Amino acid sequence: MIPRMSATSDLLDRSLSAVWHPCTQMKRHETLPLVAIARGEGAWLYDFDGNRYLDTVSSWWVNLFGHCNPRINAALTDQLGKLEHVMLAGFTHEPVVLLSERLRDLAPAGLGHCFYGSDGASATEIALKMSAHFWRNSGKTQKSQFISLQNSYHGETLGALSVTDVALFRDAYGGLIKQNATVPSPDSRAAAAGESAEDFALRCATALETHLQQHHASIAAFIVEPLVQGAAGMAMYHPVYLKRARELCTKYGVHLIADEIAVGMGRTGTLFACEQAAIRPDFLLLSKGITGGYLPLSIVMTTDDVYRAFYADETARGFLHSHSYTGNPLACRAALATLDIFARDDVLNANRDKAAFFNRISQPLREHPKVGNFRNTGMIWAFEVDTPHADFAQRCFSLGLQRELLLRPMGNTLYFMPPYIMSADEMQLLVTRTLDIIAALT
Repeated sequence: MIPRMSATSDLLDRSLSAVWHPCTQMKRHETLPLVAIARGEGAWLYDFDGNRYLDTVSSWWVNLFGHCNPRINAALTDQLGKLEHVMLAGFTHEPVVLLSERLRDLAPAGLGHCFYGSDGASATEIALKMSAHFWRNSGKTQKSQFISLQNSYHGETLGALSVTDVALFRDAYGGLIKQNATVPSPDSRAAAAGESAEDFALRCATALETHLQQHHASIAAFIVEPLVQGAAGMAMYHPVYLKRARELCTKYGVHLIADEIAVGMGRTGTLFACEQAAIRPDFLLLSKGITGGYLPLSIVMTTDDVYRAFYADETARGFLHSHSYTGNPLACRAALATLDIFARDDVLNANRDKAAFFNRISQPLREHPKVGNFRNTGMIWAFEVDTPHADFAQRCFSLGLQRELLLRPMGNTLYFMPPYIMSADEMQLLVTRTLDIIAALT
C-alpha cells in the first residue's frame, strides 16, 4: 500500500504537470504547494492527510449550505435517474421551467424571463449583448457603449473585461477588448472626512448623472455590482446609490444591469441585493451561490419590454446566444434544492442573527490597532491590515492553512464570506485564529 504522504505528493506533482490553475502564476507553486482536497463536509475541507480547513470564502463565494449537503445531494441523485441533459434549443424540461417560475416569483416584480448560461462571465456577456441588441432592434443602433464603476469586476471573457476595471487584466488584454467608460465608485472608504456613506454615494451618483447627460445617446447600459464590489476589496456602499442610478437610467433611456453574481442569493442580507434599494433593474444576473456551489449555472433575468423587442418572424431579430449546456437539468435541480433550503430553513432571518453574533464576537478584530475599515454587509465581512509585508496575501494564506483556515486576501484586504451553515463555535475559531495570524504578520 502506498503511504498517504507519497500518494498526496504524487497527486500534487501530476496536477502541476497537467493542470493549468486559474488566476495563478504557476511558478509560485515551486515554493507554495497546492493543497490537495480529498473531501468536504459542512463548512470544512479535508486534505488527503486528514488536515482540515474552515472554508471562510465559500470556495470562491459559491458554497452556501456546506460541502456535501445531504438535501442537495438527494435532489441531484433523484435527477440523475431521470434526465442528465437535453439541449434547450427546441426542447424543454421540468427543472428549467420550475426554476424560472420560482425565480420570477422571488425576484423584483417584472423580471419574468430567464436566459441561462454557465457561469458569471457568460451572464455578463449575455446581458451586454442582449442590451445592445435590444437597442438595435429598437432602431437605436448608436446605443452600443457601456459604463461601469471604477474598480468594477464583471468577469474575464472579452465582453466582460470591457466593463471590468482591473488594471492587471486591462494591461494584459487591453488590445483585445472594447474600451468603455467608468464612473466614480461609491465605495464608502473613499468618502471625505466627516462625509457619511449616504452623502458620498449621492455625490458619486451626481457624477453618474453628468456622464449620462453627455453620453446617454450612445450608452446601452450601466452595469453595477449592487452594494458590494467584490474584487475591489469588498468595497461596500450605501443603497441610495442604486436607487438614484435606477432613476437616472430611466430618465436617460439606459438599461440598468444588476450584477448579483456574487452578492445575490442572500449574501447581502436579502435574497437579492437590489431589494435593499427597492429597485427593479432591467437585467438581474445570478450565478455562484444559485446552485449552492454544486454545478456551473448562471441566469439573466429580464423584463417583458426586453423580451418583446426580440419577438419577431426574422431570425436576425432573435437573441443570438447559446452554449451546449444551457439550462442543464442537473444544475437547475441543484438550484431548486438550494431555493428549497432558503424557504424551509428561513435562512435570511437566521443569517441576520448569525451576522449580529459574528459582529459581537469580532469586536477584538474591529478594535485591533493594525485593522482598519472593518465593515460588514449581510454575510460579508472585510477589513484592511496595516502590514509591512508586500506579500501579505500569500503569507496570510499560508499561515491560515497552518491554523485550519482557508483565507484568500486581496492585497492587504482580508475578508470572510463563509457558508451560511457556519456554527457559533466555528465563527469563534475564525476570529481567534485570525487575530493570531494578524499578530504574526504585524
